[in-house]
Amino acid sequence: MLALTLLVAATTAACPQNLANDLETPATAKQLLTVEAKAARTTYATLRTWRRSGSCWVAVGGPYTARLGKNGLSASRREGDGTTPTGIFRIGRTMYGNEANPGVKFRYRKLRCGDWWDEDPRSATYNTFQHVACGTRPPFRIVSEGMWQNPKAYPYLAVVEFNMRPAVPGRGSGIFLHAQTGRPTNGCVSLRRTDLRYVLRWLRPGAAPTIAIGTTTQLRG
Repeated sequence: MLALTLLVAATTAACPQNLANDLETPATAKQLLTVEAKAARTTYATLRTWRRSGSCWVAVGGPYTARLGKNGLSASRREGDGTTPTGIFRIGRTMYGNEANPGVKFRYRKLRCGDWWDEDPRSATYNTFQHVACGTRPPFRIVSEGMWQNPKAYPYLAVVEFNMRPAVPGRGSGIFLHAQTGRPTNGCVSLRRTDLRYVLRWLRPGAAPTIAIGTTTQLRG
């Protein structure tokens, strides 16, 4: 047992000192995005990308300027409160966009009329993608515009798996990594379009990519 403890300690000590190596990330994750904000109430953050090399995380890309929710960050996000949730989350298995596939390796759905993200806490399909016939009113309460109606923010996007499988009603829904619009988000993380395209192209489904969001104190504490 002592030998094993020493081996683990030696392996950890061999990793470079950086933000990613201070995090408790899933062992299966081979790609990581970190979104670091200076304070909980800011709407700006820094996004960096990392890859696993052996037992360590090494830097790949960034820093990229990211925008956050209009009310900053929250560890206890609620539906419609305008905050970006803090924590470590998986990247969803399907990416979406109003434009053609920009070259992502994930399954990709080009958005079309009738594509929604269900944000109704009372709905059985809360916090999931839903398609209804174009021109048909969805069977859930409409909280925001359809995904196909927001081409500026959603030229392409990745889903941040916050409050999913199962979704807790009212905890929050529709958290994406999407394109910047010139203002804070309603709770998502946004990047400049060119940076977003680069990051989404880099992500690989087989690498079980994960995103860590928080303040400097939360992530480096």
